[in-house]
Amino acid sequence: MDVFTGPADRHKGWYLSLMAPNIKGPAFAWLDPSRLYCNSQALADCVQDLLSPFHDDTIDLVAGIDAMGFILGASVATTLGKGFLAVRKAGHLCVATQTQNYSDYTGREKTMEVRLDVLRPGTRVLLVDQWIETGGTMKAAIQLVESLGATVVGVAAVAIENTEGGKWIKENYKFSHCIPKQLQSQIDKKYLESFNDFNN
Repeated sequence: MDVFTGPADRHKGWYLSLMAPNIKGPAFAWLDPSRLYCNSQALADCVQDLLSPFHDDTIDLVAGIDAMGFILGASVATTLGKGFLAVRKAGHLCVATQTQNYSDYTGREKTMEVRLDVLRPGTRVLLVDQWIETGGTMKAAIQLVESLGATVVGVAAVAIENTEGGKWIKENYKFSHCIPKQLQSQIDKKYLESFNDFNN
């Protein structure tokens, strides 16, 4: 599918075929979801699909995880008319922060941080990231938000893989993703059939 076009029938997840497969090897994620953000209708539909389960929930703030979660999270926040909080990789914020160690999807040990002057008890936060593979990054973000007394309303991502960490998130928090049931097995096997027809 051309990056700027879309089908007449925009069913849930139609935009997933815009995602690009990894061509650079195991040091990179197995696909690049960010190509769908280049299509304005795809991005809008993705955000609406992510927000669908939360229409009856009170959300005070959207928090997006460094770095690709910034794009999707800011889009969600704008759609909701709410503010956006960046959950950053440690060392980038020039203000007082709370930090949390974690292991990312590659198994590397990292630290993330969030500023101290926004979250407080009673703040209801929707956490957004581009993709949840092992769940380590999202779990650390949850711990950061909760350590400052705020409440995690839910977790939203383009996809949540059925790994141990992904299942933990699904079992313990309200969640949303853009993957139709018939595609979840492809996501868990890390290969989409749409890759067969993908043209750079």
